[in-house]
Amino acid sequence: MDELQSLLNGFAIALTLQNVLLMFLGIVLGVLIGVLPGLGGANGIAILLPLTFTMSPTSAIIMLSCIYWGALFGGAITSILFNIPGEPWSVATTFDGHPMARQGRAGEALTAAFTGSFIGAFFAVVMITFLAPLVAEFALRFGPPEYFAVYLLAFCSFVGMGKGSPWKTIAAMMLGFALAAVGMDTVTGQLRLTFGSTELMRGFDFLVAVIGLFGIGEILQTMEEGLEFKGRSAKIDARVVWQTWKQLPRFWATSIRAVLIGCWMGVTPGGATPASFMSYGVARQISKNGHNFGKGEMEGVVAPEVAAHAAGTSALLPMLALGIPGSPTAAVLLGGLLIWGLQPGPLLFVEQPDFVWGLIASMYLGNLVGLFVVLTTVPLFAAILRVPFSIIAPVIIVVCAIGAYTVNNAMLDVWLMMLFGVAGYVFKKLDYPMAPMVLALVLGDRAEDSFRQAMLMSQGSLTILWQNWLVGSITALALVMLAWPFVSPLLARLRGARAAQQA
Repeated sequence: MDELQSLLNGFAIALTLQNVLLMFLGIVLGVLIGVLPGLGGANGIAILLPLTFTMSPTSAIIMLSCIYWGALFGGAITSILFNIPGEPWSVATTFDGHPMARQGRAGEALTAAFTGSFIGAFFAVVMITFLAPLVAEFALRFGPPEYFAVYLLAFCSFVGMGKGSPWKTIAAMMLGFALAAVGMDTVTGQLRLTFGSTELMRGFDFLVAVIGLFGIGEILQTMEEGLEFKGRSAKIDARVVWQTWKQLPRFWATSIRAVLIGCWMGVTPGGATPASFMSYGVARQISKNGHNFGKGEMEGVVAPEVAAHAAGTSALLPMLALGIPGSPTAAVLLGGLLIWGLQPGPLLFVEQPDFVWGLIASMYLGNLVGLFVVLTTVPLFAAILRVPFSIIAPVIIVVCAIGAYTVNNAMLDVWLMMLFGVAGYVFKKLDYPMAPMVLALVLGDRAEDSFRQAMLMSQGSLTILWQNWLVGSITALALVMLAWPFVSPLLARLRGARAAQQA
């Protein structure tokens, strides 16, 4: 009851005219940030953070958090319409979202994505509202061994639940790990694989890789197929929304699994990107329509979007309760809190209740406003599909180049984007999965840091990965996932041989 009373007070704070207007402004800006490849929620918030210094902390955090929700929504638009992920966590959405758009079902795909996003964020906010003390206490138990075990589970689940050759998945992932190792070693400070280039000291940015692999790679493949744009005109009207909503209850089990995966990866923190990949893999493995995943299955759009929003929202919990950012965007927001003179941590709920509960109330309202905004404005983006490919392709390449350049303001990133684009084209021709490479590039350095810290703690003993039930269970599950593609054919043969003997 105390939480409910505090939440009602938060709604009274969030529903002032100024905060509602800032909410709408933040959502619109966030959608634009999510649509532009390479900008990203964290970068967009960092750029706009100085605009909030004259606001009250509550109004500022409401606008910035709504930019975050808008970016989460907007990332799905270009993923579905153009097969270009606006955000890293939207990569998994392209697997089934873009095929649906090519089949003339872009309206259904976008409605399913936005609704799934709203569902994931809503349940994550409910968890933040009522389970904050328990979740914060659980997150305190995570150290380097637990973090590495979570990353290992994300990597191994890709191998265990991939639909292609596990060897190709492992090969792509190894390439991603090699790219993640380029730059400065965060533990020793030594340079690795830079070959004397000062520009490579910062390593390869995953946003540049994503833009090249999926954006430029898609353009090259489409050019090969005759300069014909694959998309179809998409519109979202009341009939499309209602028909899609009538189908979504069939995926209630998938949504529940995605919420659990997303909240887990958000709080631990794993992040929205591995959460979306893991949720997609689990859905494909368990669903009775798993064989249709990758061909335009609506369930394949719902699963990653629900998980990504659940993870992105729940990542704010350890930031508020512990001062530990669960995502890059949460880290930027953490910097904002410190600038505004607020100290994140358990005492924040006691010393600044209006701020905390105003923010939580704005999460409910912001997601509702976000769903309304994207459902009513998507026809503007969908109209781009009617432009001939020979005109839109150069525009997409220019936008991708601008997005890649703005990551580090370096021309090298534009050339790297083109190089990754060629690599993405080759990967598609050779039927190698690109998502494992992107995942390894995103999380490889974090996993390495956690592993080396764990080894320093244990003086080089791997037994630290089984030192307690928490890290032991995660590690064991990861190893089962890794071995599953190689063990399952043997089990199938044994079952077949046994059935033959009984016959």
